Amino acid sequence: MAWVGGKSKPAKPALALEYGAIPWLLAAAMATAAPHVLHLPLWLSMLGGSMLLWRIGLWHLNARLPSRWLLALLVLVGVAGIGWQFRTLLGKEAGVALLFFLMALKPMEMRTRRDAMALVMLGFFLLLTHYFFSQSIPTGLWLLASTTLLTATLIRVHGGAQPVGAIVRYAGLLLAQAAPFMLIIFLLFPRVSGPLWGLPQDAYSGLSGLSEQMSPGSLNNLIQSGAIAFRVRFSGEVPEKSDLYWRGPVFEDYDGQTWRARVRDPLRPGRPPLIEAGDRKVSYVTTLEAHNQRWLLALDLPLVLPDDSGLSPTLSPTLETLAREPVLSRARFALTSSLDFVANRQETPAMLQQSLRLPPGLNQRSRELAEAWREKFKTPERISGAALLFFRQEAFFYTLRPPLLGQNAVDDFVFGTRRGFCEHFASAYVVLMRAAGVPARVVAGYQGGELNPVDGYLTVRQSDAHAWAEIWLDDQGWVRVDPTAAVAPSRIEVGIEAALPAGDPLPALVRIDSELLRDLRNRWDAANNTWNQWVLGYNPQRQREVLSRLGLNEPDWRNMTAALATLCGIALLLVTWWTLHQRTTTPPAQRAWQRFCKRLARLGIVRAAWEGPLDFASRVARERPELAALTSEAASHFADLHYGTGKAEQLQKLRECTRRLKPL
Repeated sequence: MAWVGGKSKPAKPALALEYGAIPWLLAAAMATAAPHVLHLPLWLSMLGGSMLLWRIGLWHLNARLPSRWLLALLVLVGVAGIGWQFRTLLGKEAGVALLFFLMALKPMEMRTRRDAMALVMLGFFLLLTHYFFSQSIPTGLWLLASTTLLTATLIRVHGGAQPVGAIVRYAGLLLAQAAPFMLIIFLLFPRVSGPLWGLPQDAYSGLSGLSEQMSPGSLNNLIQSGAIAFRVRFSGEVPEKSDLYWRGPVFEDYDGQTWRARVRDPLRPGRPPLIEAGDRKVSYVTTLEAHNQRWLLALDLPLVLPDDSGLSPTLSPTLETLAREPVLSRARFALTSSLDFVANRQETPAMLQQSLRLPPGLNQRSRELAEAWREKFKTPERISGAALLFFRQEAFFYTLRPPLLGQNAVDDFVFGTRRGFCEHFASAYVVLMRAAGVPARVVAGYQGGELNPVDGYLTVRQSDAHAWAEIWLDDQGWVRVDPTAAVAPSRIEVGIEAALPAGDPLPALVRIDSELLRDLRNRWDAANNTWNQWVLGYNPQRQREVLSRLGLNEPDWRNMTAALATLCGIALLLVTWWTLHQRTTTPPAQRAWQRFCKRLARLGIVRAAWEGPLDFASRVARERPELAALTSEAASHFADLHYGTGKAEQLQKLRECTRRLKPL
């Protein structure tokens, strides 16, 4: 009961859902939930799919829906299963699973228009969660199509039966009218520094890249990934591939199996490095993918750090470019690097001592070999040359399928298996150098990259992950030495695909040798890059750049709000003008017929937009026989007037039919 003016008034009964609208709602539920099958547990995907198929069968047979107690039991089973699977009902993974399950279950209790509205609103919300897992162009296209389907479903639920094409066109028109507002809000609404899906604790669990430690085989899975690590746009000519060393973590601590980077406090960076730059300098802009670490993977060695990227980067004592916080979203910044440099010609004793430490009692054969080199060759330069010659002349092989190593990993590799990839060679070389009294350390990062001729960006993938070494020499500072180049020079000069045997695993994208397929891949990468740069990468920095081009040189919330309101007002006026311009003057007979049909709609009989007057009268006679005579009379008058065969007094009779309908 509802109270109006102090008196009780019976509440209006909920409008029943039309039989013909149910397929639209089921299609919308499947479209919004289907992509989540790729990352949900198999049992949950099968349960959700089974419930939707069950509901389709019930609709086809026009059977009764399940009872309330059965639905309650299904809810308990589903929620308990999700809680058991994820050990929580909170966070990204569990939250998305719950939404998926509720979307599959909602059609089982769908009886009224109110239930249909709840399903459509849940569908709009569920669409947002797809961006938790993928922000690619195909995902965007799928979500646009699903949004159109949800809008069309609303039209079908409230507008009655119509041709499918007419419903879809109307939905597309509504979305097209909303597009200007979407674009204005996208450009002017203040950007959030991190993605909204970064709020749950497990938001960054899927990010991949270099780690803070390295052990035999740790780079193997990374090298086999074709995912993009970062893209680079050079302001001038692209350097030779052999000069493209992108510096990541520096490993100083070694326990015999694992190399680890020393954790440094970002607020206490330590003594800044002393860099003497040569003449070969390059400027470039990097678009770095999120990797949940602090290093920015600058070209070895950066001279000018970005001051407007929001990352507050610093150059560590080990020459890494570090952000103040982990990189949790795509970042774009400008750098200038020197390709020939002298770094830390004068090094601290503590750093040199750290670069000589080895775990006691391990790799005795390697220690003896290094000691023999030390006695024979005396100087660090000649000792390093002897080690590289050893790798070059002995039967060492570059492969991603190396045998397992034991407790004395370096001895097993140097004197036994002799099969490995960059991390094996870099680790063995640094151990030999330290054993010979030469300060040395391992550097991880990426080497090389592939230039995309379509957009001019250099694409560096995870498969370009690499490890090399550095030794410290008197009056020369830290000098890069790449032992892998002594065994497989093609890895440095051409790329990893040229260095590996044909049977070794590599991403299919890397092994493409067809010109047509390579061209298609380049074009797709260029399209993805544009999407990343201007849509996904539209961060506060990029927004400031765009607004400065539009005349807002120092945008703040006041002038941005004013600009947002002004542009939205202009867009609203244009859309309103266009809508009014499309309308034609409605003839009196048409207005009278519309009023009659509106009265019928209040009685539960909705005329579809495509339905002619006589066809509509025939349907009313079948569904509501008591209204058949009056509706047939009104339809006949309107048909005569509309097609030019009626008389003037018929307009008054049509209006009289509407008045006679009112008491009913």
